[in-house]
Amino acid sequence: MLKFILKRLLYVPLILLLVSFVVFALLRLSPVDPAFSYLVQSQIPPTDEALNTARIELGLNKPFLEQYFLWLKNALSLDFGISYVTKREVLGDLLYYLPTTLCLTLLSMLFLICVSIPLGIIAALKKNSLFDKCILLFSFAGVSIPSFWFGFLLILVFTLGFGVLSPFSELGFTRYILPVLTLSLMSLCINVRLMRASFLARLKAPFLLYARARALSEAKIARTHLLKNSLVPVSTSLGMHFGELLGGAVVVEILFALPGLGRYAVGAIYSHDYPVVQCFVLLVTLVFIVMNLFIDILYVYLNPKIAYED
Repeated sequence: MLKFILKRLLYVPLILLLVSFVVFALLRLSPVDPAFSYLVQSQIPPTDEALNTARIELGLNKPFLEQYFLWLKNALSLDFGISYVTKREVLGDLLYYLPTTLCLTLLSMLFLICVSIPLGIIAALKKNSLFDKCILLFSFAGVSIPSFWFGFLLILVFTLGFGVLSPFSELGFTRYILPVLTLSLMSLCINVRLMRASFLARLKAPFLLYARARALSEAKIARTHLLKNSLVPVSTSLGMHFGELLGGAVVVEILFALPGLGRYAVGAIYSHDYPVVQCFVLLVTLVFIVMNLFIDILYVYLNPKIAYED
């Protein structure tokens, strides 16, 4: 296990390096001149002289690769530059907004796991019953509903209808309830169907017959054999769901006015605030890699037979 973790950790710097280069190159391909954006955000008239001065000040007059390696050198010392808009250090701003986004994403992930797995198991055990059909209908409808529309519906019912769970109340646990429901709906419905199918596929597996032949109790068979094996494909999907939740948090944060990283990044994209966009992508990539590493470790725990060496 330790060898596997160390091997995966060695990939992290390489992935971050590749992502940083691709993002840096894509931003430079934009038709908008970064020097022009900088002057506009600084409320300075973009004359030719001002543009030339800004390019020299931001290092944009240097060759592309020299710009990238200069940025990389500063990034290695955690200096991601100054925001064109706020005139503050980019990393400080992003770390200020990061906890809200992480809290929203992790709460959605926790809600997804705690609800989808029991619902999938019960639906499998009660196959073709009314409960099973309701769960299938719910999962089908949940996948089809756009998250922003579901969010508006929740605000209409709970905030405007019942007068509770206002998106503009003080930031606390209750403030996250509607955003978590909105963000996790689609992933939850997919996971319910996946868990149901995985559990049904293993109900008739030969290892259950052998477990019963060993006179093991049904509770022990369900806990140590059936549930553990059924969770293997579900654990794989959790890594993808985390990326989906992290990306979807951008829309949900705007919808529910949450002071999160996605909302801040969208503002930076509109303002062509390149230092913020570069640091944002790198930070989100790092969080995504760490979470997928955790999921991979969970995957090895659930199914030790997997030969990761291949």
